[in-house]
Amino acid sequence: MKQISLLLAAALLAACSPASQNEAGGARASCTSRAYSEIGGPIRLIDETGAEVTEETFKGRPTLVYFGFTYCPDVCPMTLVTLDQAYKQLPEGMEAPQTLLISVDPERDTPEAMAAYVGNDAFPDGLKGLTGTPEAVRAAADAFKADYARVDAPESFTEYTMDHTSIIYMMDENWQLKTFFTHEDTADTIAQCLAVQMD
Repeated sequence: MKQISLLLAAALLAACSPASQNEAGGARASCTSRAYSEIGGPIRLIDETGAEVTEETFKGRPTLVYFGFTYCPDVCPMTLVTLDQAYKQLPEGMEAPQTLLISVDPERDTPEAMAAYVGNDAFPDGLKGLTGTPEAVRAAADAFKADYARVDAPESFTEYTMDHTSIIYMMDENWQLKTFFTHEDTADTIAQCLAVQMD
């Protein structure tokens, strides 16, 4: 467990506010040696249509999971744009994985807000936005060894932001962690890894 914590510390609490972004260096393990059975457990959330979903909903296809929020000014949208670019580089005929954005800001991220956000043309096709009660969101984050925290910003029109782990988790068809990506990964490296992992 300690080793897992050290590996994930590379992307721990990447702030979505420009004033407090972390620049921690990450572990450069190859994409085929980043699977940990302790990461990625059950979830019970609400999707952008208002339907209840669990991990069973997404079994049967590889799935990329990212924790973020709709008010995130830079890290979250850039991550989703990077994923879209990576998917466009996959080998011809290879289907892109499912992509889930799990909100760490359920207070503002209602299903309606998530629906408006995930429909952005710059994001991956079929992106699903998941939210839920604060307890359900925390349970999902805990299952992925992800963390987040509210940071008050009274001078901002948004009033607060969320610091959060910035890791993209790749789950296989059985909802087992196959690999993960950090802020150091580019569209190229993600595409290359996905091509290997989904071949």
